[in-house]
Amino acid sequence: MTREPGFSTRAVHGVSPAMEQETPSVPIFQTSMFRFESSQAYAETAAFERPGSLYTRGYGNPTLDAFEAQMASLERTEAAMSFASGMAALHTVFTALATSGGRAVASTGLYGGTYALFTKVLPRYGITVDLVDASDLDAVAAALPGAAFFHVETISNPTMSVADLAALGALCKDHGVPASVDNTFASPYLVNPAAYGFDYVSHSATKYIGGHHDLIGGVVCTTEAGRTLLRDTVIDTGGTLGPFEAWLCLRGLMTLALRVERHSGNAAALATYLGSHPKVERVWYPGLESHPHHAVADALFEERGFGGMLSVEIAGGVEGGMAFCDALQVAWIATSLGGTHTLVGHAASTTHRQYSPEARRVAGIADGLVRISAGIEDAQDLLADVEQALEKV
Repeated sequence: MTREPGFSTRAVHGVSPAMEQETPSVPIFQTSMFRFESSQAYAETAAFERPGSLYTRGYGNPTLDAFEAQMASLERTEAAMSFASGMAALHTVFTALATSGGRAVASTGLYGGTYALFTKVLPRYGITVDLVDASDLDAVAAALPGAAFFHVETISNPTMSVADLAALGALCKDHGVPASVDNTFASPYLVNPAAYGFDYVSHSATKYIGGHHDLIGGVVCTTEAGRTLLRDTVIDTGGTLGPFEAWLCLRGLMTLALRVERHSGNAAALATYLGSHPKVERVWYPGLESHPHHAVADALFEERGFGGMLSVEIAGGVEGGMAFCDALQVAWIATSLGGTHTLVGHAASTTHRQYSPEARRVAGIADGLVRISAGIEDAQDLLADVEQALEKV
């Protein structure tokens, strides 16, 4: 400018500091858009013909880029795409792969929100979903021909069934069906499903990736082509992760291995104790030899632990399960999982309320089933807490 800018102009057009030194924390680019030096550069970036950021909603942001690159590295995939939540991530995967008149295949054992997405939301788009027992490989193989995609959870919510990723990935490849997996309960520390042929590896970053109960986010790790498909969908539908949440995810990833080891140790201690208690009818934890998929989990997780999630069937049905939760003092009655605090919830009335009683029975969710997300507290305090709670049931 040939004249000195006015006060408001100077206030708006501040000076951005130049940074040449590395920091352990990625900067938060808390911005919705980015400036271009020319209209041609703007047009080329909008068409993804040149590198650069344009608009945080799907068109790039350095903080989101850093988180996605880190997730791709940890899941050993070519690329990743971040989302506003785990459900936004799954919704984008499913609607990017299936169109009206299409059919998908999924496991019967699913998180209640995912189940509702398959049974209530996708049918509005003219997409049907066949639910099959993922441990019945013959049933999966019979359902796959012509499917738009197949979806399963590495560790199912809440019965902790463990998917035979190698066998399922091979089946999907043989039938030319894209394979999708929710790896939230396992985290990339325990297993990388892409190594077994899964094309889309989803996470609710709200859980173990963030790890501190202070963010909502999702991410899908996939190929470059897969990311382009998801990106083109999310640009039109929204659901993009925010820069601050991406920064929180990056912070969480630094301690993911340490936390998952502690979560797994605490869950194993709880499962062992609860498994021998007379007021507990059954414990679902893949680390126990009594779990039907223990051998699959043992081979899949390669001695890194069996995760921080377990479920217990308390004697007394609904009343027994709720009474147990209500009597706990260290553990919190709360939604979500995978963070610092131990959390519990009665599955039938909360996380899986979308299931009918019949559908819950098919999925193996008993009336008194309580889901436990083991936190990182001292194990002895958690054991004492469940002991005194069971005394009151």
